[in-house]
Amino acid sequence: MNAAVESPEIGREITAAGYRTNVHDLGREHGGIPVVLIHGSGPGVTAWANWRLIMPELASQRRVIAPDMLGFGYSERPEDQIYNRERWVKHAVGVLDELGLERVDLVGNSFGGGLALALAIEHPQRVRRLVLMGSVGVKFPITKGLDEVWGYEPSLEAMGRLMDVFAFNKGLLTEELAEMRYQASIRPGFQESFAAMFPAPRQRWVDNLASNEDDIRALSHETLIVHGREDEVIPLEASLKLAELIDRAQLHVFGRCGHWTQIEHADRFARLVNNFLTEADQAPAGAQ
Repeated sequence: MNAAVESPEIGREITAAGYRTNVHDLGREHGGIPVVLIHGSGPGVTAWANWRLIMPELASQRRVIAPDMLGFGYSERPEDQIYNRERWVKHAVGVLDELGLERVDLVGNSFGGGLALALAIEHPQRVRRLVLMGSVGVKFPITKGLDEVWGYEPSLEAMGRLMDVFAFNKGLLTEELAEMRYQASIRPGFQESFAAMFPAPRQRWVDNLASNEDDIRALSHETLIVHGREDEVIPLEASLKLAELIDRAQLHVFGRCGHWTQIEHADRFARLVNNFLTEADQAPAGAQ
């Protein structure tokens, strides 16, 4: 991470699971259970780019931690360029360990939802409540949209096409946004690591990010599942399946919304998550 680079995308540096990790850490003055936000897997993504509209809202009531996951953003890229669910989950647990977080609420977006789900399964005592937004985590035939996202090769035109896939609200899709995301995708090292993560054929990466259905059924965590009805990247059916498998789940579907729930409906999404987590804050011990 280059400390000389001035960018809102750069938080503070910690070492997690042996890797230099860029972490945003807000609202530390609040007590209670912290919430950890795990971003998605779009080209050039960072925790800040993914959660910039949500972090201040959540941090008004609780401590918020949002790391750049291994190989993404301003976190370290492993020399062997090997990426998989197991390694990302280990990195996420390393963030909790380094920050001394015994138990957290977890919010995962898309790819990050698959990691959050797997972490809750593998380390159930480390997670209080779970929020899965436009999440992978179960097997489904890869969509054309997801194949395009993971197969991105840098150009302004290609980024413009991806923006069109991500958002239902085309009013969000300015030339400035496409240019900003394109420039992010070509920063030194960004595309090299991204290209190593999801090489074709890409169905195998959907499958790798999926947890065993019996393990999902065994989850006892209260879980909020959120999805955009018009999502072209992760099908709504994936969240319907998660809602069917997780006993203590509730499903909220946003109409007129694509894959960017946290951007297209930022205020409503933040309120929904805050209410869900506050409910746990106020619940008697053992009823969370």
